Amino acid sequence: MTDYTDYAALARFYAGKRVFVTGHTGFKGSWLCHMLAGFGAAVTGYSLEPPTEPSLWRAMRLDDCVQSVIGDVRDYDALSRAFGAAEPEIVLHLAAQPIVRASYRDPRYTYETNVMGTVNLCECVRVHGGVRSFLNVTTDKVYQNREWHYGYREIDPLDGFDPYSNSKSCSELVTHSYTNAFFAAMGVAASTARAGNVIGGGDFAPDRIIPDCVRTAARGDTIIVRNPDSTRPFQHVLEPLTAYLALAAAQYDDAALAGCYNVGPDDCDCVTTGALADLFCAAWGDARWEHVPDGGPHEATFLKLDSSLIRAAVGWRPRWHMDTAVEKTVSFYRAFVSAPDAAAGGAADTLRKIADEQIADYFSPPPKTTNYELRTKN
Repeated sequence: MTDYTDYAALARFYAGKRVFVTGHTGFKGSWLCHMLAGFGAAVTGYSLEPPTEPSLWRAMRLDDCVQSVIGDVRDYDALSRAFGAAEPEIVLHLAAQPIVRASYRDPRYTYETNVMGTVNLCECVRVHGGVRSFLNVTTDKVYQNREWHYGYREIDPLDGFDPYSNSKSCSELVTHSYTNAFFAAMGVAASTARAGNVIGGGDFAPDRIIPDCVRTAARGDTIIVRNPDSTRPFQHVLEPLTAYLALAAAQYDDAALAGCYNVGPDDCDCVTTGALADLFCAAWGDARWEHVPDGGPHEATFLKLDSSLIRAAVGWRPRWHMDTAVEKTVSFYRAFVSAPDAAAGGAADTLRKIADEQIADYFSPPPKTTNYELRTKN
């Protein structure tokens, strides 16, 4: 089987492929589109306007290399028109209302976007035909979280607690139903990918630890951390994106690989939010944080994934430890903050160059050897 965790293999596979990406103007979508464009794919993106100001999408002027369609995944007719015009072979579904706290404020919108948006896209795949590989990106929070200290496996029950997490559990079930009822018979390989908390340069979303750290440190203020003892499967954005691309390519070649996959870091890189804040402050320089509880809504305290299945299926494994992930993240933000016209796209060439350098660096070394693997070899 081709090793699709290798940059050259990914570039060969995606060159000329027609790829439809929902949520392309978001943080992960922007990085994904930049990678696909670099591989030579013909990318059509369908999404709302960038969800933040500033946004990575505008800062890197990514509409120069992607056919961008602004639309709502809740609008089936608009989505279907864009889908039909693109005639995709591969579909990567990232569009979502992705913020836990926002889901408490507007649960109806969260469910409409995350559940019916998935239904509408699955309908496009069913009605238009021509798709060979479909990947629905969900979240590590789809599991019924019992605060266990082992990583959740794909066979563990789904039942997200809050509206965001629960709506993503529903999105998983929608994908599974369409696979059983339609996609399998159509020759569409469909998978879901459950990734953890992602960091990386260019995320400006509210209520996320690294963007909050950047905004506060740039002002010279003390960083406020709500839940410093909460453990999360943090990872650099290039980790899950590489897993998504590898999985979509591998199941394109072999539909038997389609399924549900966790995409998370090694155990040694499942750190507390406080430890992540420490790494950020060290990388940023003149920065400090303090714990200030805010009495917000329920959020999981301990959450970890077991990613053995995707490692066995397509050979993906994490490459960067958390200190490297934070250093790469801070260097990107530093470049953004130092360019006065970055938000308007005036630093696009610089940011694209940094992104390309980080992508090259990510793929250049072999995957890291985990402490567990070292122990088992001795």
